[in-house]
Amino acid sequence: MWRIGWMNMAFTLAVSVAFFFLHDEFVALFTDDAQVVAIGCEWLAILAYSYFVYGWWMVSVQAFNGAGDTMTPTRINLVFFWLIQIPLAWALALPLGWAHSGVFWGVFISETAVGLFTLWLFSRGRWKTAQV
Repeated sequence: MWRIGWMNMAFTLAVSVAFFFLHDEFVALFTDDAQVVAIGCEWLAILAYSYFVYGWWMVSVQAFNGAGDTMTPTRINLVFFWLIQIPLAWALALPLGWAHSGVFWGVFISETAVGLFTLWLFSRGRWKTAQV
């Protein structure tokens, strides 16, 4: 898991750099609408800040599944995506008035948190005791 995690982090870090510096070019592949390009570029730039951490989440959560500990990823998804990401994105977008930027920052916060938390949880090693 650790070797693949580092490899995935290197790949997602390269993608993050591309998203950050080439966001105009990527979004322009799909539309020439200036407003859509501006919003898409903002999303790719914000995503670039945490995408490499999310890469660790992808690998470690699947390592839990592969070890037979399927409840841990289920709980992680329930908490971080349903109980944190959706309410946070809503709160930032509507009550705080950040509109689409609030959704982007809500996703950034929850994905960074889920990546770090899952990596920490995996490093504790409790998954080794899972009964299949």
